[in-house]
Amino acid sequence: MPQNKALYLLFALSLICAVPAMAAECALKDRACVINSLREAAGKIETVAWRDQTYRELAKTLAFDGDTDGAIALIEKIETPDTKAMTIRGIGMAAADNNLSKEQYVDIFQKLRVAADKITHPPSYAIALTYIAMSQAFAGDNEGAWKTASEMENEALRHKAYGETAEIQAEKDDYAAASKSIQFITSEAFRNKAYGTVSKILANGKKLDDALSAAQAITNPYKKAEALQYVLDVQKPREISHLKNEKTGTEP
Repeated sequence: MPQNKALYLLFALSLICAVPAMAAECALKDRACVINSLREAAGKIETVAWRDQTYRELAKTLAFDGDTDGAIALIEKIETPDTKAMTIRGIGMAAADNNLSKEQYVDIFQKLRVAADKITHPPSYAIALTYIAMSQAFAGDNEGAWKTASEMENEALRHKAYGETAEIQAEKDDYAAASKSIQFITSEAFRNKAYGTVSKILANGKKLDDALSAAQAITNPYKKAEALQYVLDVQKPREISHLKNEKTGTEP
């Protein structure tokens, strides 16, 4: 009997010990539980690059779910500067897609800027600011985007930030804002490149009048001709029907 009692106690203890493991399992509908499990798993990843990437993707998920503060809090857990910058991008773009109020966006982008200012690696810091400016433009905060870009010290990277901000604005069919972004670029080469890219985006969006205006603003003859040709081809595609392969529909 004593032996049986001891076996019973051991069995009971094994069940008690199994309860935490069973409780750790999440139902699919309990999204918060799954997210917490993911967060715990991320913290146990030993390889820095993998752990950082996991936190980056989790931050995006939290931002899309509307938990921007929770997403931003993960940035400090990331060690790699470049991954910090990419995480800032992911959070900013996700937040910009959530249709929040102007006041909420101001708060979010201020917090992202604070996180970016903690990045000590200059190239990654510049990338982070570029991503914040792009996110602001995507959220419709053009003034904020221009201010963020203007505060970048490296001239080439500042031009790049204005150019990429212009691309976002063009994708939103706001050529007036895109053109203003490009006009902040003091380098003729960067400005021509930005006008060319914006013209192509607008043409693809069937905003041909604006695409033509952007193309005509290019001062480099070859780049200008290239952009104008693209607008013409979108307006009236050059297809020679009798040369197409009857089976594949492609030209031989």
